[in-house]
Amino acid sequence: MRMRRPLAGGGKSWGIAHFYKVTKWIGVNRRPRKRKRREKEEVFEKLLPDQLVLLLEHLLEQKTLSPRTLQSLQRTYHLQDQDAEVRHRWCELIVKHKFTKAYKSVERFLQEDQAMGVYLYGELMVSEDARQQQLARRCFERTKEQMDRSSAQVVAEMLF
Repeated sequence: MRMRRPLAGGGKSWGIAHFYKVTKWIGVNRRPRKRKRREKEEVFEKLLPDQLVLLLEHLLEQKTLSPRTLQSLQRTYHLQDQDAEVRHRWCELIVKHKFTKAYKSVERFLQEDQAMGVYLYGELMVSEDARQQQLARRCFERTKEQMDRSSAQVVAEMLF
C-alpha cells in the first residue's frame, strides 16, 4: 500500500472534488464500447501534479481500465509531459493494463528517470508478458552504463 501524503491546499473540499474526478474517470471507463454518434467529450479541469498523482493512484486500484480510457487520460492531462512522479504512475498504469500504444512513454521514463525506474523494471518483469519483459531488457541494455552501480546490479538481477 502506498503512503499518501497530504496535498498542499488540500482539505475536505478538495477531497470531495477529487472523489468526483475519480468517479468521473471510472464512469468514462465503464461506458459501452459500441460506437455511437460522436458524443461531447467530458470536460476535466486542469490538475496540479500532486492531484494527478493522487488521481492516478486511485485509478491504479481499478481492476481494469479500457484502452480508450487510458488514451483519454493521456490526451486530457498530457501525462507523458508531466513531472517524474506523475509519469511514474502513468507508466504503472500502462504496464498494469498492457497499454501497448504508450510503451514509448515507459521506454522514455526508464531512460530519463533511471533512479525511479528500478521499481518499474520489476513491474515489467512480474507481469510475465513477453513484450513487457523484452521492453525492460532492451531499455536496460541501452541505459545500464549510465546507471549507478547498485541500481544497475538490482535491475540486472531482476532481468536475468
